[in-house]
Amino acid sequence: MKFGLPPADGTRFRSAWADLAGVGRDHRWGGYSRHGFDDADVQLRQWFTEQATRRGLDVENDRNGNVWAWWGEPGPDSVVTGSHLDSVPGGGAFDGPLGVISGLLAIDELKLRGVTPARPVAVACFLEEEGGRFGLPCLGSRLMTGTVDPDHARRLHDPDGVSLADAAKRSGLDPSGMGPDPARLASVGTFVELHIEQGRLLTAADPAAVVGIGSEIVAHGRWRITVTGQGNHAGTTRWTDRHDPMIPAAAGVLAARREIANFPGAVATVGRIHPIPGGTNVIASSVQFWLDARHESAVVTATLVDAIVSAVRQEAAAEGCAVVVQRESMSDRVVLDAGLGLQLSALLDVPVIPTGAGHDAGILAPHVPTAMLFVRNNSGISHAPEEHADVADCVIGVDALADVLEELVK
Repeated sequence: MKFGLPPADGTRFRSAWADLAGVGRDHRWGGYSRHGFDDADVQLRQWFTEQATRRGLDVENDRNGNVWAWWGEPGPDSVVTGSHLDSVPGGGAFDGPLGVISGLLAIDELKLRGVTPARPVAVACFLEEEGGRFGLPCLGSRLMTGTVDPDHARRLHDPDGVSLADAAKRSGLDPSGMGPDPARLASVGTFVELHIEQGRLLTAADPAAVVGIGSEIVAHGRWRITVTGQGNHAGTTRWTDRHDPMIPAAAGVLAARREIANFPGAVATVGRIHPIPGGTNVIASSVQFWLDARHESAVVTATLVDAIVSAVRQEAAAEGCAVVVQRESMSDRVVLDAGLGLQLSALLDVPVIPTGAGHDAGILAPHVPTAMLFVRNNSGISHAPEEHADVADCVIGVDALADVLEELVK
C-alpha cells in the first residue's frame, strides 16, 4: 500500500479547515446545520470564492446554484473534483467540505510539484447534496444533468414554507434558469469526488488503509408517508373513539426495523416524524414521517418499502385512518467507472469498497467517467457531530487526490 505514513506537515490543511469551524454551528443539536441558500451556505460560498480567487482560479456560479473554480479554460476534457458544502441537520464537519477543501489543496500540491496540466482542472461545489432543506438530495447535480424536472424542483418547499425558487432568488440566482445544463455537463471530462468514508468498510478491507476507492453506490430512496386521522383531546377521548394517526406511524417505525431481517443487506430508517399540530395533550390530526430505504438492488429496495407501507396501511385500517405515500427520490444502484477505478487502484494501491451513502458522483456517473476516493473514518460515525477524520489522514487524502489529478491531467 502506498499511503501508510502521513506527510510531516498538515499546516495548510489545518489553516483551511479552521476557516470553516464556526460556520453553521448548530447549538441545539451539536454539529453543523448548513443547507442550500441559507446564511451558512452563503458564507461557505463566499469562503470558497475567496479561496479559489487567491489561488488564481476563475470562479463561476452556474444556473443551478453550483459553484466552479477553474484552473485553465473549461473544455470537454476537463478533470473536475469537488463535493458539497451543505450538511444534514446537526451533521458532522467532514461530510462534504472535506472534498472541497481537498480539491483546493490538491491544486496547491500540483503547483508545488511544478505540474502544468495538459487538461483544464476544476473544483466544484454542488448545491444541496444532502437535501436537508428542500428534501431532494443531490439537487444541484440532478438539475444540471436533467434528472429532476426543474418546475418540480422550483416548487419544493423547506419546513418554513420557503420555496426553492424564492430561496434562490433571495441569494441572487434567477430560478427561471434552473434546469438541464448540457454545455456545463459536456465540459466535465472526468469527475473524481473525495469524501470521508461514512462507515467501516475501509477498515474492514484493510485496517491499515487510510484511503480507498469507491466501486459502487447502492440503490436508495426517500418516501414521505402521511397518515390522517382525527385530532382530539388526549384526556377526554376514549380509546374506542380514537382515530390516532400516531399508531400507524409507530407501526411504520417498527416495521422498518423488523422487515430488514427479511432482506439481507438492506437498511431502512425513519429519521424524521412530524405530528400535526404537535401538542403534548392532543391526539394528532395527521402524522408525516419520512422513510429512507437502501439495498444494492432497486427492486429489493422497492419491495422492502412495500412491506413497510403494508404494515402502516394495516394498522391505519384498524385505527380508521387514511394513508398517502409519496416517493420523494429514488436512485438506482450506480457502478462507478470500472476502467477509471482500475487505473486509480493501480496508481494508489489502496482497497476498493462500495458505499451505502448517496453522492453527487452517483448522479454524474451515468454521464461522465466518475470515481470516488474515501478517507478513513476511525469512528465509523457520520451524519452526526461525532463524525471525524484525523488531520494526518486528511492530508494523506489530499496527497492521494493530487496524485490522481496529476495522472489524469497528463
